[in-house]
Amino acid sequence: MVVPELRPWRAAKPHVVRLAEAVRPRLARAAATAKPRLARLARAGKPQLTHVMPPKTWQYTAGAATAGLALAAGVVTAAGPWDSTGQRTAERDRAVALGRAGGTDHGSAPGAPGRHRPAPSAGPVLTGLGGVSTVKSAPDGKVLTDALRPLLKDPALGPRPAGAVLDVTTGRRLFGSGAGTAQTPASTTKIATAVAALSAMGPDHRLTTRAALEPDTKEVVLVGGGDPTLTAREKTGGSASLRTLAARTAAALADRGVREVTLSYDTTLYAGDEKHPIGDNPNLALVSPLMADEGRTNDSASGPAERVKDPAADAARRFGDLLTSHGIKTKAPGPSKATTRSETLAAVSSPPLSALVERMLTNSDNDIAEALARQTAIAAGERADFAGAGKAIGSQLRKLGLPLKGAAFKDGSGLNRADRLTPDLLTALLAKAADPGHPEFRPALTGLPVAGFTGTLTTRYTDGASGVVRAKTGTLSGVHALAGTLVDEDGRLLAFAFMASGTDPGKPAESQQALDRVATALAACGCR
Repeated sequence: MVVPELRPWRAAKPHVVRLAEAVRPRLARAAATAKPRLARLARAGKPQLTHVMPPKTWQYTAGAATAGLALAAGVVTAAGPWDSTGQRTAERDRAVALGRAGGTDHGSAPGAPGRHRPAPSAGPVLTGLGGVSTVKSAPDGKVLTDALRPLLKDPALGPRPAGAVLDVTTGRRLFGSGAGTAQTPASTTKIATAVAALSAMGPDHRLTTRAALEPDTKEVVLVGGGDPTLTAREKTGGSASLRTLAARTAAALADRGVREVTLSYDTTLYAGDEKHPIGDNPNLALVSPLMADEGRTNDSASGPAERVKDPAADAARRFGDLLTSHGIKTKAPGPSKATTRSETLAAVSSPPLSALVERMLTNSDNDIAEALARQTAIAAGERADFAGAGKAIGSQLRKLGLPLKGAAFKDGSGLNRADRLTPDLLTALLAKAADPGHPEFRPALTGLPVAGFTGTLTTRYTDGASGVVRAKTGTLSGVHALAGTLVDEDGRLLAFAFMASGTDPGKPAESQQALDRVATALAACGCR
């Protein structure tokens, strides 16, 4: 599956290439400076090994040539989408600017003048996303256990941390400690939500918001289609635009000679309570099929923010104001339901599900997660409430043959402490997403935050496996989890999941750092 490039990125490409050329000397200096530190880090991560492997050049994703990379992380973060192999287009263009060739061809035409040459030989994470390892043998389970078990005994990880490491190529578990014991997963639940949604609807599915005219009444109903990324802002960032919908609706009404309407809004797509069991919380709006900008009261696009009390009513009010600006008078909106006789005046659709999944995972977006859980319930024929969504997620994963013993899905975001997942299930989900036979699940990998570069891992791994680890974080008070993929020192693709409960709520940074040390040691360990 190819995630199309966004227009803003196409416009920004030349600037990124020029910037990359400018930092080229600094990249070389940074690489030389970092080598000794990386060698020390690799040795520190293997205290229990019976022998030390010969030093190897640390392998990095194409977007991170070395720890302490001189290229600003923000350039890669802002540069936009992934191509079909999982390499950021920004990374491809930086490689071109540095004059390096060979390896994976990302859309070039061999021999054609003025076209990009192939990017550098596939780095670890690119190999990982392809689901193919070139190394003949997987790490030795005993050696791997000797390297990881002492790190999991860190008191910062609570009384019973659990973990699993899976060789993606063979599907064999290489390491397990409480791997089949279900724990509170926090936001790593979103990996399960992503795979279930993609399984139920497919990566090209879109969510549509429409305006419908009821016959003989001059009533316009704004019908929520469950798009959590609908925006009323001038700059849409590729999301469906409430402004565009209003302009098209006004034009359609004008064509019919209608200049004044009664405005209503329809939220009947979902059922049950709109409020998450955690109650009012800046991390999540009411779960409604109709909202604009996730009901945020500021200009933020992710993270905690104060939310409006009624997202649907707020979106309808804003839609009415936009209609008024186009010459259509409206009365104050109220709830209603569009009938089967209504006529659609205009509609706007979300980006494809693949893009929604990536945004959900990268930013740990709870609003998108709960929307995708509801949409999964609808696709599976379940009631579109919290219980139906949890049932649908479980049933979709069961159809894929995933290990669900002990699993419980009480929401789509992981904010509910009653959720339960095992390290075995998390690693199996990641392996399924890496399976070349299931390209529809690829966004569950490409959306994972990249250590030191994107999303919730932007500020982590600044001295370690920066650019090597792709992982979903999970954090609640006293709960920490990390699940993702990496390619070890010898080029073998591994899926991992580490979970800790009962940690000190007053020292979350220590728990995060302890998990990061485990993942870093795994990346540094050839373990053969």
